[in-house]
Amino acid sequence: MRRRDFMKVVAGSAVAWPLAARAQQPTLPVVGVVSGQSSQADARNAAAFYKGLGEAGYVDGQNVTVEYHWVEGHYDRLAAVMADLVRRKVTVIATTGNNATALAAKAATATIPIVFAVGQDPVKLGLVASLARPGGNATGVNDFLSEVDAKRLRLLHDMVPKAVRIAVLINPANVPSAEGALKGTREAAAATGLQLQVLNATTIGEIEAAFASFARQRPDALFVAADAFFATRATQFITLTARDRIPAAYSLRDYVTAGGLMSYGADLAEIGHQVGLYTGSILKGAKPADLPVLQSTKFYFALNLQTARAFGIEVPSGLLSIADEVIE
Repeated sequence: MRRRDFMKVVAGSAVAWPLAARAQQPTLPVVGVVSGQSSQADARNAAAFYKGLGEAGYVDGQNVTVEYHWVEGHYDRLAAVMADLVRRKVTVIATTGNNATALAAKAATATIPIVFAVGQDPVKLGLVASLARPGGNATGVNDFLSEVDAKRLRLLHDMVPKAVRIAVLINPANVPSAEGALKGTREAAAATGLQLQVLNATTIGEIEAAFASFARQRPDALFVAADAFFATRATQFITLTARDRIPAAYSLRDYVTAGGLMSYGADLAEIGHQVGLYTGSILKGAKPADLPVLQSTKFYFALNLQTARAFGIEVPSGLLSIADEVIE
């Protein structure tokens, strides 16, 4: 072979080799994370998810690709998001802190592993066969956000003991959570003699309309059901409750740090962390059918004393003593 021809071969190989090497590199597994909230409202939860995933040995962009999808309370978008993830054959679908997202994932695929966080019994929701042995392609965490509604209502009554009429705001578009909230609050109201005024809201305007109705039928307090759309509107709730000076109880601590009066429920950051850990386990080869559904055992009670003072509420010492966080 002449030297000139030899150099052409070498030069050609030098170009072809890196291309071939890149082509042979394994494709990173893809995790599609779907949240019912907005990216801002879900920031702590997302950070906790990445932390759990990292503890399981996976780092986004290094050995896994994480795609986050926030539907911002628009539940009608879920079917399309899930269909796209299934079409692209992602490795795992993770849904964080919302019944509707988990149900949409389960409806979209019976084969791609799903790691969920839901606020109601996943067996009753049809997500798993049992808590100990899920038996299908889904597992995750039950954070009881809907099932602690009865206690949250009692805490609100303890905060405002003279309250008799309580407005309960639900999002009928989020059927499982809305039904759970109504069941829990009605049971608690029957036991304590409270009167409930049920209001619906699925849009920003309907939240405004619900508060406008208070001028006609003035409730003594407001109970805001657990809902991803409501969580994206925390600032709106804080503004309206301050304007109308109506004490309100929420499901998430983030409302209270934004200026809300009180909250009681599972810490979604802890839930997100566990969803991340379970996602990592599945990436390593574990099967959802063999991973038992976990149940929250820690619940977070937060109070905002600044808001209480602004509303002229003297917080009972008993509530202060059991609060996990008191914002001065």
